[in-house]
Amino acid sequence: MDKQRKSLRDDILDFVACFVDDNGYAPTYDEIREAVGLSSKSHVDYYLQALEEDGLIERTPRTPRALRLVRLHPTTLRVRVEGIIAAGRPVELADNLGRQIEITPDIADPRKDLFALRVQGDSMVDDLVGDGDILIVERRQEASRGQMAVIHLRERNETTLKRIYPEGELVRLQPAHPTLQPFYARARDVQVQGRVVAIIRQL
Repeated sequence: MDKQRKSLRDDILDFVACFVDDNGYAPTYDEIREAVGLSSKSHVDYYLQALEEDGLIERTPRTPRALRLVRLHPTTLRVRVEGIIAAGRPVELADNLGRQIEITPDIADPRKDLFALRVQGDSMVDDLVGDGDILIVERRQEASRGQMAVIHLRERNETTLKRIYPEGELVRLQPAHPTLQPFYARARDVQVQGRVVAIIRQL
């Protein structure tokens, strides 16, 4: 799903959640269509089907207002593992691993756009991130100074896990390991892909 379609899908999910909170029942297809500016109910059905396939809603066929938000009061939520992230030397991000893990809402906010990555390496060990751990990441294109983030280096086409420190035209990518030095990259080559919101440690 491209970025525009994904944005519309997320807008629909947010609208449904707010509507249910305000009214105590789900909106109709027409109400969803008008709220997000779609041209037909078939387009609404397309996005609702995507949400249903992702396990975010449940629907009862041919029943008005028969939407239920699976994540509204979940005991668990499913997060897709999208690859392997280097906590050491930058590497090319692995292909989508295609599996999901279950976490509870106290670990990460289910309203955020979340994905998971498996850690390879030990450069962030002093931040309690070890080889084989699972990171829960909020997908976003910026991170605050000092945050642990998933960083894509455009020039190298490589991805790494570091704390990020903008320094003028450069960005310092800081490991958390007593023997490793920070790595510097040109700001225009640094693309934030998400910020780490939780760590699931492998014991």
